[in-house]
Amino acid sequence: MSASETVSSLSQSPLLPKSADGEPVFPEPWAAEAFAITVHLHEKGLFSWSEWAEQLSAELHRPGRAEDGSDYFDCWVAALSGLLISRGVADAGMILDLQKSWQRAAEATPHGKPILLENDPERWH
Repeated sequence: MSASETVSSLSQSPLLPKSADGEPVFPEPWAAEAFAITVHLHEKGLFSWSEWAEQLSAELHRPGRAEDGSDYFDCWVAALSGLLISRGVADAGMILDLQKSWQRAAEATPHGKPILLENDPERWH
C-alpha cells in the first residue's frame, strides 16, 4: 500500500470529521499530529488497517462519549495508545507520564509561543 493509499484509508476512519471536499478537519494542531503519527506507524507496519479500524471503533462506541462528537480525537488518541500498549511500544504509565508532562509544558508556555516538552518545569533537561 502506498503512502497516498494509507492516508486515504485512514481518512475513511469511522466518523472522522471532514470538510466539504472530503479532507480531514482537525480542531487543534495536536489532533493533526495524532493523525500523522497514526499514518506513519501504519505505514511502518505496526498495525493493519483492520486492526486500527477495530480499535478506533471500540473507543468510539464506549459509554460516556460526547453526543456531539467533540471528543472524536480523544478517542483517536486512546485507540492509538491502546495499540502502542498492545504492541509493547509503550506502557500505560509511560503514556500517562508523557500526557502529564505535556500538560505542565502547556501551562508553563507563554501565550502565543509553541508548546515544547522542554517547557515542562519537572522534566529533566
